[in-house]
Amino acid sequence: MNERITFNPNQCGGRPCIRGMRIRVKDVLDLKAAGVSDDEILEDYPYLEREDILACLEYAASEADHPVLLAR
Repeated sequence: MNERITFNPNQCGGRPCIRGMRIRVKDVLDLKAAGVSDDEILEDYPYLEREDILACLEYAASEADHPVLLAR
């Protein structure tokens, strides 16, 4: 997985974050889902980089790519 996405059980409840900061992947994905542009995100969070946003999207895509098993 991309080294920009980090996991720390003592930070944000162990949820995936960006480069060890206290901004979760979900926070960025929520902004993107709400239609916020990359430029707006970077303006509001100047410590983020465009590659961080792309890493969040890559992480979400990889997490969504798994088979779903149905119990019968």
